[in-house]
Amino acid sequence: MLNIGVLGAGHLGKIHLKCIKDISDYNLVGFYDPNKEISDQVKKELEIKQFDSISDLIDAVDVVDIVTPTISHFDCAMQAAKKSKNVFIEKPIVTSPSQAQELIKTAGEANIKVQVGHVERFNPAFLAALPYFSQPMFIETHRLAQFNPRGTDVPVILDLMIHDIDIVLSIVKSNIKKISASGVSVVSDTPDIANARIEFDNGCVANLTASRISLKNMRKSRFFQRDAYISVDFLEKELEIVRMKDIDVNDCDPLAMVIDLGENKGSKQIFFEKPEIKQINAIKTELESFYDAIVNNSTPFVTINDGYQALDVAYKIIDKISN
Repeated sequence: MLNIGVLGAGHLGKIHLKCIKDISDYNLVGFYDPNKEISDQVKKELEIKQFDSISDLIDAVDVVDIVTPTISHFDCAMQAAKKSKNVFIEKPIVTSPSQAQELIKTAGEANIKVQVGHVERFNPAFLAALPYFSQPMFIETHRLAQFNPRGTDVPVILDLMIHDIDIVLSIVKSNIKKISASGVSVVSDTPDIANARIEFDNGCVANLTASRISLKNMRKSRFFQRDAYISVDFLEKELEIVRMKDIDVNDCDPLAMVIDLGENKGSKQIFFEKPEIKQINAIKTELESFYDAIVNNSTPFVTINDGYQALDVAYKIIDKISN
């Protein structure tokens, strides 16, 4: 059993605390939040020990779960790393790529495990889709949200699009060749709606759209690859797959959907699949996976380098919009 403590008891931090309480492999030692009103409420409601400082909590645990505002991620993670504590840190990993590089260096010197909370990697629909990916060559993502003042202190790229940046980078195993982007500020001082086009060396193109001023919520990604189309609905947790296979029309079911490719090119049958999705708590699952990585000395599912890469691409998109 690993002793774990949580830094931050706001909306997401409270969710983490509740999930950890349900994971028998962790011993939830306590939490710290500088807001006394929030701390007193959480302490009373969840019956969890409240620490007086970040350093006191870090000293008392094996694992530090950082769910504070992004601006404090770097300081909290560095304090934990310098005391050789394993770190789970919410996305975005820190506030700048240079901070991420410094944290990577410190974590390596301390020989600790670090996992970044890109929770969509644990979305059951995405997990179910993983076996079907085979070098997608065109990806289209839409992450649209109704307006919520929470999160408007950062561009929509860091608030929403970074989820899809991480998903795309985890699937496309190729270097980035070119990034194009545009964005508009509507209700805040930073872009509220943005579109980015990422071109990879292997020819794959990803077109990402994010908005926090939409009339409806949508979190859907579409992956196009040779003879297949994969649609992942992260919001509804649904997966649809359309595949084509070579067939002999003489042996085909007369009711099957068949495409005639023309003279001497044969025919293909279209197959529709909608795999059953096993519903899971993605946040609880990612915290459980981090436990496994620590005790088995294995690579975390979302590494510190993954967090850095997603943040680096996000800032390149922001730079393209600014210029």
